[in-house]
Amino acid sequence: MNLFDVIPANFFNLLSSQSNGQIYSGALLAIYKEYEHEISYRIPRERIRDAVAVYLLDNHVRIDDPDIQNEASTGDIASAILRKFASPEVGWLTDEIDDVTYGHNIVMTEAGIRLAEFLEQLMKPERVEFSSFIFDIYNRLENENQWRDNPYVNALKAVFRNARSLSHALKQLSTFIRDIISRMTKEESMESLTENILGYLSGDFIKEYARLNKQQNIHIYRTVIIGKLQKLEDSKAISQRMIADCMKEEDVDEAAAHNLIADYFSLTKKFLREDYDRIMHEIQHKITVYLQVAVGRARFLQNRDPNTRGYVEQTLKYLVDSTEELGMKDLVPEDIQSLFAIETYDFINLSSLHYPGKARVIKKSEETEYVTISDEEMAEAMQRQKEAAYNPYSKDQMKQYLESQMKGSDSITSDQLPMERQDQLLAALSSVAYGKENGFDIELLDGYGESHGLRLRRVLIKRENG
Repeated sequence: MNLFDVIPANFFNLLSSQSNGQIYSGALLAIYKEYEHEISYRIPRERIRDAVAVYLLDNHVRIDDPDIQNEASTGDIASAILRKFASPEVGWLTDEIDDVTYGHNIVMTEAGIRLAEFLEQLMKPERVEFSSFIFDIYNRLENENQWRDNPYVNALKAVFRNARSLSHALKQLSTFIRDIISRMTKEESMESLTENILGYLSGDFIKEYARLNKQQNIHIYRTVIIGKLQKLEDSKAISQRMIADCMKEEDVDEAAAHNLIADYFSLTKKFLREDYDRIMHEIQHKITVYLQVAVGRARFLQNRDPNTRGYVEQTLKYLVDSTEELGMKDLVPEDIQSLFAIETYDFINLSSLHYPGKARVIKKSEETEYVTISDEEMAEAMQRQKEAAYNPYSKDQMKQYLESQMKGSDSITSDQLPMERQDQLLAALSSVAYGKENGFDIELLDGYGESHGLRLRRVLIKRENG
């Protein structure tokens, strides 16, 4: 089938326009959002026109299109955009007249809906819970009531789709990790390196993978699933019903239905037996490579610029803590685990060795007189030690500092923290460093601030339950 036998010839032209592509895609998404809480993709034209007009006003849009006059009102421009979207040459929308009210309704075409969904997926990829695919397959096969009436559609085809979706999702994850590793090798500053690590470890996809990897009984599920699939395939009665259901569902003859069912069984079992393990092994290997690159780049930047030492150590600590929390530290080979030691180790060479001399001979005994101090003197000595060990930037002190600065509110930005004096700058940095441990969420904001010759990334500090 030719693609343009299904959709209009100019279906993609509005997106390829260099000057208006962003405007038209934004308008389409604004229209798509209006249908989010409706029971159908049919809404009065006035409401859709107003939604497009609001989008144009909010984004200060000016369209370079000879068919649209920018001198007209925003409502007129929005109406012109709707006419363009609903034209036979584009086909994103359909303008219909209601049989009862005789008013105009805007209906999204099936191709227009798919296009809007595709644009949303590109802008913000949907979270994938990898383990749900396995559990859905298992629960479906375990409960015969779910597929007894139509074993082809409700059992075999549904299982095949879940297995294929899991395969695609895992391969996408593998690609994402490869892209991140590629970006890591090009990092030139501590700020960009830190953002990369934060984005990777805070990303939804790695959390879902960690949950899948930590489910030790996944192997048991796979074994049971393969056994149930084999039992279905060996059953002559069920196989005959599947062939009949497949002929009706897919509109094919008996031979084609038989081949299609055989392919579904074969491909699903092959994925569960072989491909799953190979994909997981590749992902684990790439995670190991990523951790090596991340730590190596951090060490390199630390050695190149001593001023970034504090940022590097904090980044490494976050990296180590996150790998332990997500259960990924077990994936790191023993020969590189020393890279994750954030303490400083000095090396020993010949010039640092002290060769012992001859043992001294004691010629005369000496006596040492012991002095007993009072309880008061001991208390004074302990107080002096406490004062000497007092850290004004400790974790507990920084929690109290943030509470005093937030003054009961749920959030505060780094711009609101005083940094005029050096001690205030240190307090601000320490409060952000201990933020997570003290029960606050730290979110990166756009832009940087400067204080005492340092360029600092802007952050938002929020209470975790705020």
